[in-house]
Amino acid sequence: MTILDTFRLDGRIVVISGASSGLGADFAVAVAEAGADVVLAARRADRLEDTAEQVRTLGRRAIAVESDVSNPADCERVIATGLDAFGDIHVLVNNAGVGTAVPALRETPEQFRQVIDVNLLGSYWLAQTAGRVMKPGSSIINISSILAFTTAGLPQAAYSASKAAIVGLTRDLAQQWSGRRGIRVNAIAPGYVASEMTAVYDAEQLQALTGRTLLGRLGTPKEIATALIWLASDAGGYMSGQTVVVDGGFTVT
Repeated sequence: MTILDTFRLDGRIVVISGASSGLGADFAVAVAEAGADVVLAARRADRLEDTAEQVRTLGRRAIAVESDVSNPADCERVIATGLDAFGDIHVLVNNAGVGTAVPALRETPEQFRQVIDVNLLGSYWLAQTAGRVMKPGSSIINISSILAFTTAGLPQAAYSASKAAIVGLTRDLAQQWSGRRGIRVNAIAPGYVASEMTAVYDAEQLQALTGRTLLGRLGTPKEIATALIWLASDAGGYMSGQTVVVDGGFTVT
């Protein structure tokens, strides 16, 4: 087996939450290109099916499960559906996330709780459910954010708190499951990427972001997906408990 072969995901079953758009959809295409079949979870059923069709055009199998990860019962249904369809779960990508940009003195309890419920608790419920059935050699990848480590000039207390908590959750699940169960747990903290979210920024906002980034530009979804493939595959076999920052140098400025 060559070094490049270790990045393949042939025969693997990958569960991806938040797969109806954005990075989740890009992750689905990336793992399919690497040889995996995919269980796709999100709340928007129509867009989720669009992602599933992209995977199928690559010759891989995909099932779409309409679900809300903040509901533990939905998380159980996602994993059970994947097992029924494919017989195993090898990789979980906890990508589902929401955010607010509300000043802290005006943010309501409901707004704050919604972010925590989806970003943090949803990741935990899905990891907990998957962790019960995953075999040794499996991998869980939680999607954090550079806002776990820095700020970007917007009032994002709930989002930043949830993504910082993902770093701690990743570390603790890794120390519980890596040696005992053979399940590696890591996180990726993406920087600012060309996406639906950054498409709404005006020129001044984009300049502020890219001006603070050492590489002087936004990232691409593929540049985040390459880190995901590394952590999901045998190439990342000695990685556990780590948060990999992929941000073009944003957090060192």
